[in-house]
Amino acid sequence: TVSVLYWPNAISARICTMSASEEFTVEELAKYDGTGADGKIYISVRGVVYDVTSGKDFYGPGAGYHVFAGKDATRCLGKMQVSDTEANCGWENLTDEHAETLGEWEAKYKAKYPVVGALVRDSGFVARGAVLPP
Repeated sequence: TVSVLYWPNAISARICTMSASEEFTVEELAKYDGTGADGKIYISVRGVVYDVTSGKDFYGPGAGYHVFAGKDATRCLGKMQVSDTEANCGWENLTDEHAETLGEWEAKYKAKYPVVGALVRDSGFVARGAVLPP
């Protein structure tokens, strides 16, 4: 069992507990971008790692959302950015509007893809997000 920081909006936070089979650092998660021999594609949203391999038409190499493959895409999804410039960093300073959008994306991932683990945030994870515009 892993405790994951869950940030439902820009004002409040809570810790939720989930059953996760594996923990991933940012570096480990990067190995699951669909280019490996096993073709696995994982994406982290709010620290929960999903196996999105079944959505390879969206997330696989050459696909429109491949930029998120093997990364924590939380900020990118919340801000509707199809870019990885804000991947792998904290989301705590997102605006309420972006947090709401993120919640919608998160619900889609929960409904569609299996959870395979949790992201272990490195010591600079939150700081990288804090310097970005909300």
